Amino acid sequence: MPPRAARPVSASAIDKHVYKVFPNDMNSHHTVFGGMIMAKCDRLALVVAERHSGHVCVTAAVDSIHFRAPAKGNDTLLFSLALNRSWGSSMEIGARVEAENSYTGECRHILSAFFTFVALDENDKPIDVPAVKPETGDQKRRFANAEIRRKGRLETRKKLSER
Repeated sequence: MPPRAARPVSASAIDKHVYKVFPNDMNSHHTVFGGMIMAKCDRLALVVAERHSGHVCVTAAVDSIHFRAPAKGNDTLLFSLALNRSWGSSMEIGARVEAENSYTGECRHILSAFFTFVALDENDKPIDVPAVKPETGDQKRRFANAEIRRKGRLETRKKLSER
C-alpha cells in the first residue's frame, strides 16, 4: 500500500476542550484528582491519533507527565492536544492542560504530557500512518523535539531488555 499524504497538525488537533471541575473530581487535598486529568488526556489523545491515522489506535506509552500546578474547585480545565510526529505506525501526541478560574478568567498551566499511540488494522496489527506536516514555528519545534524523546524511549527500552 503506498504511503498516504502527510497531514497538517491542525487536521487532528484539539484546542481548549472544556471540562468543568465539580466536587466529585476532587481528592482529599481539595485539588483536582490527577488520575482524572490523565485519563481525560488519554481519551482526547486517542481522538487526535484516530483522526490523524484513520484507524483504531491504542496507547503504547505515556511519558513526561508533569504536574506544574494544582487545579481547584470552581476551575474550568482547558485541554489542548496535538500530534507532534509520526513514525511508521506510531504517533506522539502532546497534551497541555490549563486551569481557568471561572470567575476571573485567570489561566494557569497545570500539566504537560506526551502520549504514544499505535494505529491498528482490521487484524489488530500495526499499520503505517500518514506523516505529520508541521506548519507553524511551534509545531516545527515540537516535531523536532519529538524525535529526541523517541530516541530516549527506544534507548531506555533497549537498556531494560538487556537486563
